[in-house]
Amino acid sequence: MKTKRLFSAILAACLTLALVLPASAAGNAASLDEATQAVTALGIFNGTESLSSKVTRAEFVAMAVRAMPGGDGVGQAATSPYPDVPRSHWASGYVEAAVSRGLVTAFSDGTFRPNQEVKLAEAASMVLSLLGYQAGDFSGSYPSGQLAMYHSLKLSQGVTAAGAASPLTRQDAVYLFYNLLSARTKDGSPYIQLLGHSLDAAGKPDVVALVNGQMEGPAVAQPNWRSDLGFSPSKVYRNGAPVDASAVQRYDVLYWNASMGTVWAYSKKATGTIQAIEPSGASPTSVTVAGRTYAIETSAASYDLSDLGGYRLGNTVTLLLGRSGGVAAVADVAASAGERVGVVLSSEKASYPDGSGGSYTAQTVTILATDGQTYQYQSHGAYQKGSVVRAIVNDKGEVTLRGLGGGSLSGKVNADGSKIDKHPIAQGAEILDVSDKRGAVVYPSRLAGLNLDRGDVLWHSLNTRGEIDTMILKDVTGDAYQYGILTRFEEMGEGMSRFYSYAYDLAGTSYSLPSSTTRFRVSSGPIQLLGDPSDPDRLYSLTSAGTGHVSGGQFISGSKKYTLSDGVLVYENRDGRYYLSSLARAESAGSVTGWYDKAESEGGRIRVIVVR
Repeated sequence: MKTKRLFSAILAACLTLALVLPASAAGNAASLDEATQAVTALGIFNGTESLSSKVTRAEFVAMAVRAMPGGDGVGQAATSPYPDVPRSHWASGYVEAAVSRGLVTAFSDGTFRPNQEVKLAEAASMVLSLLGYQAGDFSGSYPSGQLAMYHSLKLSQGVTAAGAASPLTRQDAVYLFYNLLSARTKDGSPYIQLLGHSLDAAGKPDVVALVNGQMEGPAVAQPNWRSDLGFSPSKVYRNGAPVDASAVQRYDVLYWNASMGTVWAYSKKATGTIQAIEPSGASPTSVTVAGRTYAIETSAASYDLSDLGGYRLGNTVTLLLGRSGGVAAVADVAASAGERVGVVLSSEKASYPDGSGGSYTAQTVTILATDGQTYQYQSHGAYQKGSVVRAIVNDKGEVTLRGLGGGSLSGKVNADGSKIDKHPIAQGAEILDVSDKRGAVVYPSRLAGLNLDRGDVLWHSLNTRGEIDTMILKDVTGDAYQYGILTRFEEMGEGMSRFYSYAYDLAGTSYSLPSSTTRFRVSSGPIQLLGDPSDPDRLYSLTSAGTGHVSGGQFISGSKKYTLSDGVLVYENRDGRYYLSSLARAESAGSVTGWYDKAESEGGRIRVIVVR
């Protein structure tokens, strides 16, 4: 099954991209990384050869056929298409398909010359044929008319081969097919639509959506998962971080793109009592386990949780969660028993279905776990808010909570975020930064250069290699706070009857406190909020970094450079009113103002940018 959902991750190409395109050749070309990801994800381009190597006629013909709708289903030719392309030749099927569809012809002596370097004129002609153009559409003699249209359709962006007889490199082929995706066909529609995809708002191939659309899965990893997939991945990501293939564990949920040679693995699970199945057991679309509701994203999981499957209200199960956070599969609890560490948010009585139409009451502890999500577990005892606990699931599905001691880790994080003092950080380590009831999952690189005191680390654990694999921080980065704009502040009444009115926008959502007795030390403009947006614990004004411009992920004001938060908010101020905007708008606006929460040496970032 292929998933169409958007992924916020960042995807890497499966090839080594070591060449830099000269500015004179690039023009408005996309980055080589972006172009390679697009054509590789579609299966047009593959292989591990250097991008500087020349492309043969057979190789280019294969790319051209794979760029056609249904072109990925071509096999060996039934007979030998040409004397120098026997049926046993790896490209015989592609050559046969390309000739039959009018993309290319043989030479006058009856040979195809599959190993001859493909020339620009030949390659451009084949791509124009894919767009629906025929010989009668070109003026002048071959190849002047073809090359004129090749340039007018902007198929040449990023291509360094200049003359008609110039041989193409693999890098040239990447750009030519990437440009094909956004080029208009003879009928006037973007070519990429023929492949079932679309362009983004800027008129470029939507690479993230494209890779997502070509991604296969989900599947549950078993011991022989690599042989089960049928290819050996060159790139593996686990929970968004690059890892060795050996880091993938049984019961991870896998997605893959064979053309890219890439596998994405996700290890998130949820174990607990089934508290609700909605809208009904006949056709379930969501399930509530451990106090959290999950969308069901596969037909297999829907069947298992339906009244036709084996699970009912009151059963203890383990849900295997996919890349979008939905239920990809339901595993046998005994097979996937594990543990989760988190910070206690609350401890109170709650009601549970008993599986026989009734209910029972049990002490329930809600924790904010290191994956950034909240979970509820039944407990025999109460736990103090803010304490760190481990939820241990045994082979019968029973959950035991155990309190964990405080942290004893401190030291400076090195420049690339791979060590804290002398302690290495494991690949795929889970790090949670907690601020009151909110938490932010951070990657080790986010901590680069920071000094961590013992009070900053609530808890950490080491794997068998002595590496930090889990860590809970206390308000180190500020990423768990919410940010926005205070749009109105009023002070009313006198003495004991004084109260305050606030209105603010947080990432596009408006809130108001019409009659608060708390005087937060804020003034109109960018703010930081802690707690419930409707009833905040604290509000702070952000600090202005002055006027400057945005470039390369930084806010630059004079000689000073500030790093942007990953979730930086951009507001446009028009006639005194604020409107949520985009980072692209800030980059194009020229002069803007930036606002930060604390010094970058302490983990601070530019949180809000205002365009006027």
